[in-house]
Formats: sequence, C-alpha cells, structure tokens
Amino acid sequence: MIVTAFSISDYEQPALDNFNQGRHQIRYVAESLSINSVDRANGCDAVLVFTNDDASAPILQRLHEKGVRYLVTRSTGMDHIDQKAAKELGIQVGNVPSYSPHAIAEHAVALMLALSRQLLRADYNVKRFDFRLTEKLLGFELKGKTAGIVGCGNTGAAVIDILRGFGCRVIAHDVKPELAAPTRDPIEFVDLPTLLMQSDIISIHVPLNESTKGMFDQTTIAQMKRGAMLINTGRGAVLNTEDAIEALKDGQLGYLGIDVYEKEKGLFFQDRSREPRDPLLEKLMQQNNVIITGHQAFLTREAVDSISRQTIELLNRWATENSQLPG
Repeated sequence: MIVTAFSISDYEQPALDNFNQGRHQIRYVAESLSINSVDRANGCDAVLVFTNDDASAPILQRLHEKGVRYLVTRSTGMDHIDQKAAKELGIQVGNVPSYSPHAIAEHAVALMLALSRQLLRADYNVKRFDFRLTEKLLGFELKGKTAGIVGCGNTGAAVIDILRGFGCRVIAHDVKPELAAPTRDPIEFVDLPTLLMQSDIISIHVPLNESTKGMFDQTTIAQMKRGAMLINTGRGAVLNTEDAIEALKDGQLGYLGIDVYEKEKGLFFQDRSREPRDPLLEKLMQQNNVIITGHQAFLTREAVDSISRQTIELLNRWATENSQLPG
C-alpha cells in the first residue's frame, strides 16, 4: 500500500520503519498537510496526519480526488478532521485510541511541580550565580492540597493516581462518569462548580468538541478558588487564552501551565524563531507564573513507539480488509 505521512519529525520515521518492516511504501513528508502540500499525496491509498494537519473538507476533497481512501491520525483526538466530510467522501478515518496516558499525565504533574516550586525562576537565578532565597522562590507543597481533574479518560485517571501518591485529595468531574477509566481507588465525582470552588489545582483532560470549546473562560475561571493553579494538557481551545491572561493579571488565576494553545495550528511543531511572534501567545508569555510547552506532553520514547506500532497495525488491518489494494 502506498502511504504519504505528513508532519513527520526525525524521531518518528525510525519507529514507523521499525514496525512497518517494508510492508507499506511510506513517503515521509516533514511539511504539514495543507492546500499547499496536498499534492504530495498523489497516487496514495492512505495518508497519515498529526494534530496540526489540515484535514478540513476542502483538503479531504482533494485527497479523495487523488485516490486516498484511508486517513489515520497519529493521535487520539480527531478534532482536526472533518469526519462528516470524510464519511460523505468515503474516506475511512482511523486514530490511535490510547498510546501512553502516563506520558501526558507525568507531563501535567511536571508542570504542577515546576510552577509550585518556582523551578524556572530558580534555574534562571542560579545560572546568573544568584543564590539568594527570596519570597519569589517561595513555593507550596502538593501534599494536602485538593486537585480537581476535569475529564477522566485514561490520562485523567493516570493523573489521579499520581496525585494521590503525592498526598492530594483528588476530586473529579466528567460528563460520563460511568465511562471513567479505572483508578486504584474509587473516584470522588463532583459537579463542575464544586470542583472549581474547592480545587487548589485543576488539570484539564477533555477532548475538544462543541461542549468543551471555551469551557474555561472568564465565567469559569471566576468560580475557581482565588490564586489556584490551572493545567491544560488536553486541547488548546478548551481554554480561552485572553480570559486566562486577564485572570493572571488580577491574581484570580495564580499559576498556569499549558502544553496546548488555542491558536497552535500552523504555529506549533516548527521553528518560528525568525518569524513574527504570535501576539496573543507572546502576551501570555509575559505573565508571571506561566509555563508553556509546545504540545510535547506525549513525547516519550515509549509513547512514540506505541503510536507508531498502532499506526502500522491500522494500515495493515485496512489493507487486509481492502485486499484489492497493494500491500
């Protein structure tokens, strides 16, 4: 089977090749899928995409015209794919339902620890040979704090188990608590207003859809405990960045750690250091007690191997089910 893989990074190709074992002819493209790169899929049966690729209806139409009948995203989330358009065009869509929830969970907790103990500020000072202990370095312990987990899929459940190990009281909110992933001990579910009011730390782990877009905005943040910490390793558009900035300025939001950004499409995963800066993101960077990483929470060797293995398995299964295709 002939496959074009878009948005391929140097760490991905060896893993994909290892699991592919030469069965499929994979064309690796560093460029993201867009109207400018869609022609790279000429003559392909399938394409592989990532979270910031453009799989909107016009692009899917072009892919269909080029013979593409299968699209696999190397992610769990599929909000970057117009699934309705894909179905109408007869393009089957696959995703990696779970690869390493612990990778993202550990990154979320790493953000919590870095913020709570002022690690970035401390590192900056020490590298300048400034070893003073000042009020600006004063942190807080996770033990005894209430942590609120919004979204209890595999990642949210992993965060719950980790934070319980730190001695946190953990509460959670999920629209379908009956479908929550298992944890070592039963989860204490509460409604969202209760979680907002009681939590010292809130960690977001929900998918992006119509009900979660802008879920954390001025109204929601105002209901949080003053000075609380907010962590988002889910999807960027769940958090209204402008509202978060205003809350940071007035102290309603005490700490913010994000691995995702609502306007990251077309920005993340590339070196933009010599390009004009995103004004909203730059404005956020100027606030105190903020840590931003570039959608790397998943980026562990274990997760990359898992994603690559499952991606190839999806291609193998589709090729077998559609045996008239090469491969």
